[in-house]
Amino acid sequence: MATGSIIDSGHRYTTRMIVRRPASPDDFNGTVLVEWQGGPGLDTDAFWLEEHDHYIRRGYAWVGVSVRRAGIDTPVTGLKAWSPGRYGTLDVTEGGKILDDALSYDIFSQAAEAVRSPVGVDPMGGLNVERVIAISANANLATYHNSIHPLAGVFDAFLVAFNGGKLRTDLDVKVLKLLNETSIAGNQAALRRQLDSDHFRRWEIAGTAAHDFHFQQEIVPLRARDGLSPLRTDCNLPPFTRIPLYFVANAATEQLVRWVKDNIQPPSAPEIEVVAAGPPGVIARDTFGNARGGIRLSQLAVPTATNTGVNSGPEFCSAFGSFQPFDDATRDELYPNHGTYVSQVTHTAHDNLKRQPKEWLHRAGG
Repeated sequence: MATGSIIDSGHRYTTRMIVRRPASPDDFNGTVLVEWQGGPGLDTDAFWLEEHDHYIRRGYAWVGVSVRRAGIDTPVTGLKAWSPGRYGTLDVTEGGKILDDALSYDIFSQAAEAVRSPVGVDPMGGLNVERVIAISANANLATYHNSIHPLAGVFDAFLVAFNGGKLRTDLDVKVLKLLNETSIAGNQAALRRQLDSDHFRRWEIAGTAAHDFHFQQEIVPLRARDGLSPLRTDCNLPPFTRIPLYFVANAATEQLVRWVKDNIQPPSAPEIEVVAAGPPGVIARDTFGNARGGIRLSQLAVPTATNTGVNSGPEFCSAFGSFQPFDDATRDELYPNHGTYVSQVTHTAHDNLKRQPKEWLHRAGG
């Protein structure tokens, strides 16, 4: 929660930036989303995997930056192991001298500077960059916001997802913190969730997980391509919640851009209810086992299954959430006919859309 200080400088590094941008300047909306990449031993472009359809449809440019040793140097799964010919020269340790990822913050800043004010090679290919927003599901982005942004000042806003400690609200930069149910049941409820302010919003989405069904569909073919073994799914509960977190993440991106561009604050959202803050937090649940409170998409508000952000078991089961369909008798009691179900889904979807800007309703056909 304090501004950092520069200890020393002059440390050389070689990193990787992935740039995905509109081919035509006419399709570019002026916003570049710069993702702090990461994952357990993988340099995963997590937001791109989840949101790429939306980014392309709405004209964003996306840049992924490899800033940490794990994604570069981990045997088998790291970039160097994946393609020694292409990535063998990557080094974010200054030849093994700095092994605690201390360079990651300045690497991230300088990547954003290269996007905003290019010298020599222009990563954006001449596109007119109006806004640069930092995004990540990595907890380090919260540290970057609190301690490095006051020094670097290269980002217009932050989308901090799932992880990270409390965020300063005395900085003149917009922040939207996006939390899934897994995060709330982990350590986020115990942080005494921060109140919304002129520079801060917190959205919590009931029934969601960090690695849900949609993300699993995206990552499976990539792991197969890279020769990696499938993730274990023999969890204690059937894995992969079906609540589409990416719908809300899309809305969060749009709201954050609107906040920066037009100074129109995003709507506030209800908290997921908890019985105990923990950690671990204990979620308050309805008779079906679904979470109470939070942002409630129609897939949860009009349930056909128990979808949670909680699971346990080997490897990454704790990130998968769970999915347990109702039996036929329960579904028949809730929805006597197809029309009843469709009507309730439509009503819930329209109620959620009403909380968004009016121009979105027209684009959605509302």
